[in-house]
Amino acid sequence: MQFLAEAAADESTKSFAMFDLFMIVFTILIALGLYRLAKAEKKNIFALGFATVCLLTFLAVDFLMVLSWLGTLKDFQNAIFGK
Repeated sequence: MQFLAEAAADESTKSFAMFDLFMIVFTILIALGLYRLAKAEKKNIFALGFATVCLLTFLAVDFLMVLSWLGTLKDFQNAIFGK
């Protein structure tokens, strides 16, 4: 079963999908929303925390997405998880 996962990972690297653009746009929108929440006079702590967690998650996914575009995602996975 692991061989199928490795084959799928190799096939998906170095590929660009239209969904990637949506991920970047969503990341920008979350960042703008977090900025507006931080600048508001009356701060909503729950919303600030939630937006921060969302932004960090989307930034991590965007980082992995760019590594996939560059074809270095497999090397990054091997460096983190070992082989």
